Formats: sequence, C-alpha cells, structure tokens
Amino acid sequence: MSATQTITVPTPDAADKPQQPDISYHPDEAKFRARTARRLAEDPTLPQMPLPEGFPATVEGPIVWEAKDWTDESQWVYNLTDAQLQEIDQAIAHFESLGQPLGFVGRDTFPLPTLSAELKKLAEVLYSGRGFFVLREIPVDKYSRRELAILYAGISSHVGSGRGRQDATNAMLAHIKDLRVSHAHEKGATGNSAYTTDRQVFHSDIGDLIALLSIQTSASGGTSRLSSGGTVYNEIAKTRPDLIHVLKDNWKLDRFGGDPGYAERPVLYLTEGHAVIQYSRRQFTGYGEQQRSPNIPPITEAQAEALDMLHFLAEKHSLQLNFKKGDIQYINSMGLLHARDEFTDDEQHTRHLVRLWLRNNELAWKTPGPLEKTWQLLYSIPPEAQRFPLEPEIRRLANGSTK
Repeated sequence: MSATQTITVPTPDAADKPQQPDISYHPDEAKFRARTARRLAEDPTLPQMPLPEGFPATVEGPIVWEAKDWTDESQWVYNLTDAQLQEIDQAIAHFESLGQPLGFVGRDTFPLPTLSAELKKLAEVLYSGRGFFVLREIPVDKYSRRELAILYAGISSHVGSGRGRQDATNAMLAHIKDLRVSHAHEKGATGNSAYTTDRQVFHSDIGDLIALLSIQTSASGGTSRLSSGGTVYNEIAKTRPDLIHVLKDNWKLDRFGGDPGYAERPVLYLTEGHAVIQYSRRQFTGYGEQQRSPNIPPITEAQAEALDMLHFLAEKHSLQLNFKKGDIQYINSMGLLHARDEFTDDEQHTRHLVRLWLRNNELAWKTPGPLEKTWQLLYSIPPEAQRFPLEPEIRRLANGSTK
C-alpha cells in the first residue's frame, strides 16, 4: 500500500441503527394485534416461557378486581353529612386562626372530631381494600381558592399524612385542566395530555396515593376510569409470561429535557405480594410537542407489545367513575391504573381538577427498591418549603424544562 493510499471505514447506515417501533401515545389495537401475531410467528414458544423467579402465577387480594365486581357507586362513594361539612368549616377557621403557612396544614392543625375516624377507615380501604373511594361532595363554590386549598390539604392529611411535591419548585398542588389557551405560549403546555382535552391513556402516577378534587366538570366526556394492576398482571402472567420478563427488566424513561436525559428502571414490581405497575406511556412514546428524544435508545418491539398489552387489558377490566363537581377521588396509584376519556368544555363548564400526591406512612406498602429514591424526593419537603399554587401552572423539572 502506498503512502498516499487511505482506508475508508464504512460508517453505520442510519437504517442499521435501532429504530423506534411503530407506536404512538394513543394505542392502536390493529397495530397491537399485528405486532403480537408477528412476534408469535417469529417465536411460538413465547407463551410457554416460565415466569421470572419470584413472580407468582397470580396475585390475590381485594385490590385485585374487575369492573363486573362492582354494581353500584354506593359501594365506593362516601357521602359527607351536614355535620361533617360543618366540622370542615370549623377546621378551616381553626387553621386560619393559627397564622401559619399552608404547608403546616395537617391532622393536628385541621382537626375533624368525628370525620377523622371515618377517613382513617377509608385510608385502610386504599391500602388493604379495593384501592379507591370517592368523598362526596364539597360545596366548592362557597369557598375562596385559598380556603379550598386549606380544606383539600386538611381533609387529605387524615387520609395520607405525607404530601408529595408535584415538581421541583415544591408545588404541592397540580391543576389538571386544558391549559392550551391560558398557557399556550409556555413550552410544554401541550406536552402532556393531562393539560389538554385529549384522552389520557392508562398509566400510574408516582407516589402511593393520588387525590383529585373536582372544582368543575366538563360540558361532556371526561369519564374517569380505574383498573386493577393485579388483574392486569394475572392475565399477562397466564397468557404471555414472556412479557412479565420484559416488564420487570429496566426500561429507558425519557425525562424530556432533564439531566440526565433518561432514567432506567422497571415498569413492573412485586412488593409484599402486590403487583405494582408504575409507568406513564408518554415517557416511551412521547406526546404532542414532547416527542421522544432522538438521542435516547428506542424501546424494543417486545416493550412496544407490552405497553399495548398493559393498556388494552386495563381497558378491558376498567371501572367507570361518575366524577361530580365537589367530589374528591382517592386512588392507590401503586395498585391501580387510571385513565380519562377526552372531553369538551364550554363557557359554563371548564373541567378543572386539583391533584395531591399522598402517602399514609402507617399503612403504606413497602416501596420497591428502584423507586425508593424517587419516593424519598417526593415526600421529603418540609412544611415551610411547601408551595400551594392557587391557579394553574405548568409543572417543571429542576432545570426549568417541562416534565
């Protein structure tokens, strides 16, 4: 070889790089069925794969249910009495008399002489029972936004004494409504379906418990749906044990501008005999202006199938909740998946929910190891640092990027 000759090393063609599967935020059942058929044709032995070590054929307990197990909303709705509503008003006045910041709202500063015992029983239902209940109904129009925040945090402190931050600014409240009009100019206003009128597919929030207070309902649509993670687990374990392997291994979760750009952890965990499915679909598919970052390794075809399997099984067994204005809905987010139908607002009806993330340290399930750091950050904000935004705003990461 002469001194002037060079060797050209071929560069990998873009087509040779792993590509993101044909999957979007909104599940497509035809694509799901086709992907399943294709993967089973490539390897017919997948349904015969043994379950991972330590993962049971079934999980059991009252939180493992199907929609047909419930016949009437009286089974999960607790109706507040006039006397209990009066207790709540007296608790608001008591807290206001203390002159303390809102972060100090708690069981001691928001006393509920008779209602507290009932809320304690309902908290036990979240962890040791069906995993959800609805408190009906708060006369929200009679209160100022500040009074509503005190009332909501105060009642909820008797369900879960630990409050989780909604973002890196230590906001304790998140306003769930269509922000595309009021916040359309802000980056991230359409990067999460929660802040649009669009359908939210099945997912779970971080933390133990979710509370949602309905300040106003939509003109139409917006049905809230719940599904048992244990029921979903049992059907996958029975029919496609190979996907249990996929779900319990690490996935790459897009952090949409965070540093580092993605996190790695499983979607499925077992804790104290409970199946915990912890994920948000958009972290693997993107949504709206927050498309999956191109520098993050794509999900696999097996992961794409598992994502759709989770959604369609959750949908199959889901229960619809009639969410009224003034209701507070409490959900065990470790044991249940939830979703929301698309909705339409009008001038008189603009759907507006306010969310809290809670934990009852006396009743809580053991936090799975890979989630411990997240849970610790979530619930470690001291009262004086807690912030209670009374109006909607976009959730933010520590670096200012939209989550």
